[in-house]
Order: sequence, then structure tokens, then C-alpha cells
Amino acid sequence: MFENPEIAHEDLPQVDTVDWQNMDPKFIRRLLTEAALALIFVAIGVGVLQIVFNIAFADENISVKLRWLWLLIPLLGIPLLSWPLISVPRIGYAVRDKDILYKAGVFWRTVTAIPFNRIQHVEKSSTPLDRRFRVATLQLFTAGGSGGDLKIHGLPAQLAENLRVFILEKVGTSIEHD
Repeated sequence: MFENPEIAHEDLPQVDTVDWQNMDPKFIRRLLTEAALALIFVAIGVGVLQIVFNIAFADENISVKLRWLWLLIPLLGIPLLSWPLISVPRIGYAVRDKDILYKAGVFWRTVTAIPFNRIQHVEKSSTPLDRRFRVATLQLFTAGGSGGDLKIHGLPAQLAENLRVFILEKVGTSIEHD
């Protein structure tokens, strides 16, 4: 006979007792570098636009002043450069016997649990900037999901590979070594 007994609130596992692992400190530097590069491109764009307008209107003795466009740099720069310092310390993961947990969020906080028995594929990826800072992204794909169900950014590259192999062994999939 089917039974479905209730579980008392006191008997539920406490998420606060999870030993959360933080992202690699190099991940913050990687994000700050990406933000700085974006600001450099904005500055170059504003400078080129200023030059183009001055050349275009040179015959008519009209001087186009685009000083207000230079305000884009601090208006974009302050949030872009401060956000990694705020958000990355609030990201964490935990590998347990039967699942992997991931928490993230500054304003809207989420905790995601992916049981190993639902994982079908695990992928490690890195951009050129990730490789420069020796960090990687681990992406977990689950049964019935469309696209990656969980992405863990900012893991040390070697740890990401170790986790990928561990998870694939846990789900019983054959592992291909690069």
C-alpha cells in the first residue's frame, strides 16, 4: 500500500548547515578586467564619434560638442566595476553525496539543487579571458531540460575539470579524456 507520511519541520535538512564553497578570487579580477575592457571600448567609441562629427561639420564651421557623451564612462563604469565586488561573494556551491547545490543573487537570491541521478551531461567551458585567469564554467544538463540547467561560473579551471569527472562518474557515464 502506498504511504506518504508527513515530515515535521524540525526534521527537514537545514540549508544553513551546508558548507558552501566560494568562487575563486581570480573570478572577481576576471570580471573587473571584462568591465574595464568594455569601458575602454565605450571611451574609444565616444572619441571616434567626436572626431567623426568634427570632420563632418568642419566645412560649415560648426563645432559639435559631445561632452555629455563622456558622462557614459562614469555612469557605466561605477556599476560595472562595483558589481563583481558585490555579487561574487554571494555566489557559492556545495557538492554533496547525492546532489550539487548552487546559490547566487544579491537582490533575488536562489538556491538550486541538481540531483546527480537527473544529470545527463556535464560541460566545462572557458573564454579566452577565463583561461587568462585560470577559471572555468561548469554547466550541468539534466533530463528533460532545454539547454544548460545550471551554470557555475568562476571555478578554478582544474577544479572544474575534477568536478566534471566526479559528476560523470557519479551518474555512471563513460568519461572521455581530452
